[in-house]
Amino acid sequence: MKILVAGATGNLGSRIIRELLTRGTDIRVLIRPNTALKKIAALKHHDIGIIQTDMTNIHEMTLACKGVDCVISALQGLHDVIVDVQTILLAAAVNAGVPRFIPSDFAADFTKQPRGENRNFDLRREFHERLDRAPIAATSILTGAFAELLCNHTPLLDLQNNTVGYWEDPDWRLDFTTMDNAAAYTAAVALDTAAPRILRIAGFQVSPKELAATAGTVKEREFKLVKMGSLAELAAYNQQERAAHPEGENELYPHWQQSQYIQSMFSVQLAPLDNHRYPDIAWTDAAAFISKM
Repeated sequence: MKILVAGATGNLGSRIIRELLTRGTDIRVLIRPNTALKKIAALKHHDIGIIQTDMTNIHEMTLACKGVDCVISALQGLHDVIVDVQTILLAAAVNAGVPRFIPSDFAADFTKQPRGENRNFDLRREFHERLDRAPIAATSILTGAFAELLCNHTPLLDLQNNTVGYWEDPDWRLDFTTMDNAAAYTAAVALDTAAPRILRIAGFQVSPKELAATAGTVKEREFKLVKMGSLAELAAYNQQERAAHPEGENELYPHWQQSQYIQSMFSVQLAPLDNHRYPDIAWTDAAAFISKM
């Protein structure tokens, strides 16, 4: 099979390329004309086709999609990327007769969340409306939060102060998947012509209470649970901060967007899980991930 990947130089996209290569896949990647030479050189280490193209040019994008069995989008950005560029990529795939499309939906289950509570999820929902009208089979992969979030000094797991913060309920189970696991699953989906419209995965589901216990066992010290507030208080804070900092609308991860992600994590859960669809994937659990932090 021939797979086209957009966003191949990104953190997730590069991992997807690696996983496709281990499966002996014929890979083609789309990169922008201004892509850094260092990133292009990294791609050239592999036996893959590299297409440098204007991603706003539907004609060039259609030519790039010719003969492809599945398009994977690992693009990241705001409306101009998640909606506008992905829409062009989708149209190009349809024009070229590509049978399958995997959008950049690697996130919590935004299908269960109201509009307005997460800016970046609203962008994905807007693209979904276009994707669902397109004459192409699509598979969205919902991963929960990337486990790497725990390394970003968030209140969820503070290794310096030995605390685990939570909102509303310390027993609420949070969905996490490592980027490596997400990439492996995406590669498997790309080669699976029977994949359904939505697949939900979580490398591990853990409550704040369980996270504190696991971190304590792994790091051999006590972790204290800290209540950060209620969900209503968090939602009100996010609304106030977004209104007070409109400049963040032009940033991918303004502080209020990061806080919106935490609100989403404590609001929706992935169920049922489709982890076992590809039994060859070795899932990284909470203890194994924390041991490497």
